[in-house]
Amino acid sequence: MELSVKLEVFEGPLDLLLHLIEKNKVSIYDIPIVLITEQYLDYVSRMNRENLDLVSEFMVMAATLIDIKTRMLLPPEEDENGEEIDPREELVARLVEYKTYKMLAKSLVMGEKAAGKSFYKAPTLPKEVAKYEPKVDLDALLGELTLTKMQQVFSMLMHRQVDKIDPIRSRFGDIRQEPVKLADKLTYVCEFAAKKKHFSFKELLVRQESRHGLVVTFLAVLELMKLGAITASQEEVFGDILMDWNDGAAASISREELEQYE
Repeated sequence: MELSVKLEVFEGPLDLLLHLIEKNKVSIYDIPIVLITEQYLDYVSRMNRENLDLVSEFMVMAATLIDIKTRMLLPPEEDENGEEIDPREELVARLVEYKTYKMLAKSLVMGEKAAGKSFYKAPTLPKEVAKYEPKVDLDALLGELTLTKMQQVFSMLMHRQVDKIDPIRSRFGDIRQEPVKLADKLTYVCEFAAKKKHFSFKELLVRQESRHGLVVTFLAVLELMKLGAITASQEEVFGDILMDWNDGAAASISREELEQYE
């Protein structure tokens, strides 16, 4: 009568190795490779050979264990820094990673089972009750807040807004185009110069009411200098510019010539 032995089912070679390590109560970082290899090969020799894909995975691991066992019998190898290379190092890293994922999967399964034991009841409140909102108690909401404190907060906020205002730019008004024409300024300068005969450039400019008027007046003076009606002189560097009116040249300037600057 044959004795049938039922082997435990493992998900893969790493699962079997973890089982053997826990069964022998040894450290995963210091695997007794001879003992574990013998037990592993014993399990593989009794496996069902029908599933060749699964058996091939266990056979590859068996070859890896035999290779590690052989290398541990030889003189130890050294790395570039002169330290001994443990042939089990790569296998230990794979086992630690596999054990980590296995524990996480187990934790997820336990969480799923615990969640399956929980039941939730859908809300059954009437719509009128669900929409009800209690009245706001202003006294409880404001607490110790008084009108004086509210005034202080308001004043503080207003001061902050004032601080944000640029004291210079805030005085700027809207920019509007002034109806100043060059022809009008030419007539004005001609009348002023004909009356004064001899005057300073500054004296002419201070009479202007806007920056735009200053610019147009300056252009008018340049045009009259080009026509010979006005001559300019300066007695010293950075001194005042003096203007002289030339009646003869001015008499040759017709009204039509001035109006062409419209």
